[in-house]
Amino acid sequence: MREPNLARRKAIISGLSAAGLAAFGVIIWSGAVRVKPNGVWLRPPAALEETAFLRRCIRCGLCVTACPFHTLKLADIGDHATIGTPFFTPRSVPCEMCPSVPCAVICPTDALSTELISEGGKLAIGKAKMGVAVVDSEHCIAFEGLRCEVCYRACPLIGTALTVEPKRNERSGKHAMFIPVVNNAVCTGCGKCEAVCITEKASIFVLPTAFFGAAGGHYARGWDAADEARIEQSGGAQNRLPTDSKGAQDYLNGGEL
Repeated sequence: MREPNLARRKAIISGLSAAGLAAFGVIIWSGAVRVKPNGVWLRPPAALEETAFLRRCIRCGLCVTACPFHTLKLADIGDHATIGTPFFTPRSVPCEMCPSVPCAVICPTDALSTELISEGGKLAIGKAKMGVAVVDSEHCIAFEGLRCEVCYRACPLIGTALTVEPKRNERSGKHAMFIPVVNNAVCTGCGKCEAVCITEKASIFVLPTAFFGAAGGHYARGWDAADEARIEQSGGAQNRLPTDSKGAQDYLNGGEL
């Protein structure tokens, strides 16, 4: 009777064990990669909508290495964003709004699409939409009547994306308050305002555009011809708000004069 080849048996068992461990590791890793992100993170300028971005991004890291200010990083298992994808945290390092947008230009898959930030055949970083800044009126010292304007001065689109509006100080009755106001349509979400905010926890911070809703087909703006046409085309004319005899929206009495 032939003696069993113990060495060969051990080699086979070891190989199967290694293969099993490798397969197990792949399962765990793929689960971690696909884990639903929980928290707030911002994508580089010119990023596609999140679902489309994740389909296109190959986690190559070229955008990270192309950023001259070390703003971007690839998410690891301890970050909120999907593992291996680029993101930035403006409180730490904001986007510097490079006119040449090197991170988007180098992207090989158009997950960062320069078409989104082009105007007249040229790159226009001001068209980027990484997010929108939000002001926390409960903690911003401007709402206490203290003069600050740090976020306003840091804004690369000063006077358009972020303005300062004077308001009467009801507490003192004497001094004006200079309140930061964000223009959502212009703000790019670069986060420079958040980075310089002087409060312990930034009183102005950037949220991804996905955090903001839209009116959709629920109602039409009677003063906006394009919006009116959109409602007519979608068959949602019943959602048009009532108007008065001059065609102005009447919010208070349901259209009664």
